[in-house]
Amino acid sequence: MDDLSEEAIKKNCPHCDLGSQAFNYFLEKTKFFNIVCDSHPLVEGHILIIPKRHVSCIADYSKEELNEFIVLNKKVSDFLIKKYKFVSSFEHGIFGQTVFHSHVHYLPFKGRPDEIVAEGKDNYFSIDNFEELKKLFKQDGGYLFFSIGSKKWSVNKNLAAPRFFRDRFAKALDRSERSNWKIFHNDNRLMELGKKENEIVMGKWIVR
Repeated sequence: MDDLSEEAIKKNCPHCDLGSQAFNYFLEKTKFFNIVCDSHPLVEGHILIIPKRHVSCIADYSKEELNEFIVLNKKVSDFLIKKYKFVSSFEHGIFGQTVFHSHVHYLPFKGRPDEIVAEGKDNYFSIDNFEELKKLFKQDGGYLFFSIGSKKWSVNKNLAAPRFFRDRFAKALDRSERSNWKIFHNDNRLMELGKKENEIVMGKWIVR
């Protein structure tokens, strides 16, 4: 996909097209989902869970999809903990999306929530499970979700901005040069580094 404009992405969803760059580093497919390495990884171990059906976010998953997602969430999390010691995740529940098809990010990061949401504790709220995202979506029309280890939070919707979590995790990981995936995509050096990192992850996934 050469045209990375918002209009082009909305017209030709890269997460619906198995031939797109989003699926260059395939790990596994299930009944409802594809698991891949992020083609523009913030760090080695950056993985996405993408539903096969074109839906906006976790809150739009059917009951069957959500049940399978919960299993895959544990599978990917356990893999990252085993191979990289840590796991965090995030999803732009419409708010902050730059690709308009649900995709949940996983990456090896251990830190404090205030490293991601520096605006203070009043701007992120603990949640217990993914079902709560459906309630937030119904209430607010979207959400910003992230986790570190086993703890999950929703972020004040008024902070929403394009690539909200990607930019903030990149900064916390000291990888700010990788934050904007569209710039990353056109940087040959970064793309080559990302390729090498993803090939390592694919090898580890096979022998997990």
